[in-house]
Amino acid sequence: MAKYIINYLDRKSHINKNIYGHFSEHLGRCIYDGVWVGKDSPIPNVNGVRKDVIDALKQIKVPILRWPGGCFADTYHWKDGVGPQASRKTVANRMWGGVVEDNSFGTHEFMDMCEEIGCGAYLSGNLGSGTIQEMVEWVEYICDDIDTPMARWRRENGRDKPWKIEAFGVGNEVWGCGGQMSPEYYATQFRQASQFINYVNANGISDMLSGKMKEQIKMIASGPNAEDYDFTDVLTKDLTRGGYNFNAMTGKPMADGVSLHYYTFPGKKAFFDAGTATEFETKDWYHVLKTAAKIEDIVVRHDHVMSKYDPEKKIGLMVDEWGAWYKVEPGTNPAFLFQQNTMRDAVLAALTLNIFNKHSDRVKLATVAQMVNVLQSVILTEGDKMVCTPTYHVFDMYKGHQEATLLGSFIESKKVGIGEDMLPNLFESSSVDASGNVLCTICNTSIDSSQTIDATLFGAEAKSVQASILWADPHACNTFDNPDTVAVKPWTVELTGDGFRCEVPAGAVVSVQVQIV
Repeated sequence: MAKYIINYLDRKSHINKNIYGHFSEHLGRCIYDGVWVGKDSPIPNVNGVRKDVIDALKQIKVPILRWPGGCFADTYHWKDGVGPQASRKTVANRMWGGVVEDNSFGTHEFMDMCEEIGCGAYLSGNLGSGTIQEMVEWVEYICDDIDTPMARWRRENGRDKPWKIEAFGVGNEVWGCGGQMSPEYYATQFRQASQFINYVNANGISDMLSGKMKEQIKMIASGPNAEDYDFTDVLTKDLTRGGYNFNAMTGKPMADGVSLHYYTFPGKKAFFDAGTATEFETKDWYHVLKTAAKIEDIVVRHDHVMSKYDPEKKIGLMVDEWGAWYKVEPGTNPAFLFQQNTMRDAVLAALTLNIFNKHSDRVKLATVAQMVNVLQSVILTEGDKMVCTPTYHVFDMYKGHQEATLLGSFIESKKVGIGEDMLPNLFESSSVDASGNVLCTICNTSIDSSQTIDATLFGAEAKSVQASILWADPHACNTFDNPDTVAVKPWTVELTGDGFRCEVPAGAVVSVQVQIV
């Protein structure tokens, strides 16, 4: 029996809802077929966006959505994707398969979709092949409520009222596909872009001085690849140095966040030498989960570097690409990155989100890669069919953590695994919501051993408790013919004198909701 201690009085960091964000790139069938079918499609849609996808995303309360990339973002020119559909320029998606796209899904379609879902818009700006002027004009087009050329063009294209941008990323993976930039060079580019984008959103210094400030766009700098701590050091140092800038006068950091990308690959010697998402042995189960759990050490080390220059943690670490990356499913286009999603991926998502919750003092945003039909998707589509993956159900079970307060908690664990691939069998996080009730999420990384949990709640008395579980064969996945093979179900949990007791089966994810007296 594993002891689980939850301290109701130990209120820690705020769990930003944007940790539960999603990523949609023009890659494979994510946008076209996955999201966009067009207004004339026989598939039920809302202004061209699949209704079944919208409804599913509303269910898990998607807080923020990143678009249009990814690597595609630094080849994307937003002006090609506005105006009458028939007159939009066709482009070759040279990043992902060289397919020709007609730009029928552009700024209006994305922003309208975000409004329909009820989520924030996170735009990735083109710094690689574009210009700062192009990014500034994009923000003007979307946000201006005054009579500027970009606002007039938006109105001519059918949208009178401005939209709201929640976050703006200046470039993507600038160390690689986004331009092969050094951190020193990129920091200068970011400062310039951030300055002028903020001028647009606030209508310049005059509004600032007169106290008419709008809510500012979160400006996100393209940060390191996985374990590149030197990149983080150089970039954070530059973004926190003094000097005259708009942000300093408002008390706002030059950057609200620095992005981090980390993917879980199954191979030890090569990225993909361990099969597809559904083809794996016990050793592969543990290697993938051990590799995924490494994100905690990576977050801690980047946080340590950032804290040298930002000890108050005003700049967030934004993990805006994370998830498992396997071989594509047999018979599919290798450039489209289409993979299935099993119970192993559900456990991977569960332990990752628990880690992000535990480090929510620095991690302020995360977007799983990707939303539909690409990599560790939460949704798969095919024609008029749609299925929710095991990863989707984890997001559904964990949505109560959004905007809650992290509680101090500890769970006894033991090492499981094979050879070098050993990791704790249990990962958890606990939070308290605005009503005072507690959510505990626990996953068991053991492929064959169940674990009983004996939880003690300090500082409060539990009135009632209920639980749900996601549990199936490790290789189980949801298909269009069998969409509910892996599904959330009620689970047995016992209310004890000082907390609760429940079983967490091998390879399962359990969510426990505790109502406080």
